[in-house]
Amino acid sequence: MLSELSIKNFAIIEDLDVSFEEGLTVLTGETGAGKSIIIDAVQLVAGGRGSIEFIRHGTKKAELEAMFTVGVHNHPVFQKLEEFGIEAEDGTIILRRELNQSGKTTCRVNGKLVTIAILRELGSQLIDIHGQHENQELMHQKRHIHLLDSFAGPPFKIAMKSYTDLYEDYVKLHKKLSLASENEQQIAQRIDLYTFQLTEIDEAALQVGEEETLESERVKLQHFHRLFDRLNSAYEAIQGDSHALDFLGTAMSDLEDAASVDGDLKTLAETTGESFYSLQDVAHDIKGMLDEMEYDPNRLEVVEDRLALFTTLKRKYGTSIEDILLYREKIADRLDELINRDDRLEKEQEKLQHLRADLEIEAGELSAIRKKSSTMLEEAIMEQLRQLHMGKAEFQVKIERKEAGSFDYNGFDDVAFYISTNVGEPMKPLVKVASGGELSRVMLALKTIFSKHQGITSIIFDEVDTGVSGRVAQAIAEKIAMVAMNSQVLCISHLPQVAAMADHHYLIRKEVMDDRTRTSIQDVLDEDRTRELSRMLSGAEVTPLTLRHADELLQLAEARKTTL
Repeated sequence: MLSELSIKNFAIIEDLDVSFEEGLTVLTGETGAGKSIIIDAVQLVAGGRGSIEFIRHGTKKAELEAMFTVGVHNHPVFQKLEEFGIEAEDGTIILRRELNQSGKTTCRVNGKLVTIAILRELGSQLIDIHGQHENQELMHQKRHIHLLDSFAGPPFKIAMKSYTDLYEDYVKLHKKLSLASENEQQIAQRIDLYTFQLTEIDEAALQVGEEETLESERVKLQHFHRLFDRLNSAYEAIQGDSHALDFLGTAMSDLEDAASVDGDLKTLAETTGESFYSLQDVAHDIKGMLDEMEYDPNRLEVVEDRLALFTTLKRKYGTSIEDILLYREKIADRLDELINRDDRLEKEQEKLQHLRADLEIEAGELSAIRKKSSTMLEEAIMEQLRQLHMGKAEFQVKIERKEAGSFDYNGFDDVAFYISTNVGEPMKPLVKVASGGELSRVMLALKTIFSKHQGITSIIFDEVDTGVSGRVAQAIAEKIAMVAMNSQVLCISHLPQVAAMADHHYLIRKEVMDDRTRTSIQDVLDEDRTRELSRMLSGAEVTPLTLRHADELLQLAEARKTTL
């Protein structure tokens, strides 16, 4: 329910804080006192359309804050809060909205910044505002199917879960097949492209590590003469006219002979011997390399071309040989899918047909439950209309099948509420009912039924009793009180019968202070309540007679509430 409402610098309201309780709360006051402004504030803080014109003249921004307490743990609003990553401690939900002169709107839910769309989605789960000239949920024909489904109860929820799971599988597969059903020209173009790319990569005969090997070979070929000269010079220094190796051999022999006399020289002799043989191996290897070296300018050209090919392929297919080969495997799989797509599509089409057949069965089960529930709903609504002195009215739930083969998340049914309010008149869609008094009673009848099923924590009636009087006014008052047994109800009313049924009564006043108009709100209790009802009865001067009538009306209301 709506527990607290804070309004600052909104229209003619400077600063207003009010607490609300469960049951029926009625707001009364003179025309223009600001009753509807309070409802406008609630509507905006719940995500309604805002405007800078709402900001009180001379101030920079309007601030609105509403605190809701939700005692039902499985209330759908908690699932929405979880989706948006918003925590709610002890079932408390605080909606806050600021309107700035710059046109900027700031929205928060439990302190977390949110978009207006999120604020509106959460607000719609918490409060339902119905005014005389507004099309609320019950006046949107697309919502009728959801209202009927909620009335159907647990059996329908079980059947709906089975249908929804199946429908989601159907939608996914259908989307997949739709994407696969491109025109033949596009598919042929993709096959040609993948075939060309695959051929280009395969003809390159790529090997992992080949690029690094060729890079090294290119460097050697580019510096062939320098490399040959250095190796030849080194060989001559070791084995040539300098006789370096011969001198080292002589030193080795001399040290070996000396070591036979002086054992301390053995290590030097061994080291010199190792150096001799190592240097001899070096000279042999260099000689082998020199004998094999032959400058081949054509080979350099081959290496350059091969590396250039690698560069081209990397520019097209990846940053390395490994990436190119991975890409090759991927397009090979895609090409295989395209070439063999007919077989695959045929199997998936068969699966889709099976899903469609199963959907037909599940949707038929939903439809059967709806038709059974619609009869009970019609009877319940007709009873409510009789209590509201519309005994000649007829109410009908029309369930029609969508065009053949058409499904959506609700099955294959279209649901619409129809009504005839006078004998001899044809049934017409509820959304086209225009008479103010009749519309008020129809809406109250529906609210009485659906307030038990919608899960809305608070319902606001903004002068829905306009255009009625007498026994109809009393019936409306009692019906609003009945709705308040299942949901918190806030009601702006000019009818004393409605005000008398209130569990809580607030009086809205407009006064001028310091040359500015301000709206205030006060709790109406005891004698003040009798006086306010007297004013509503007389419309002018309060007299002893109107006071007695007001007191009698309160006593009758208290007695009547015990029988609802």
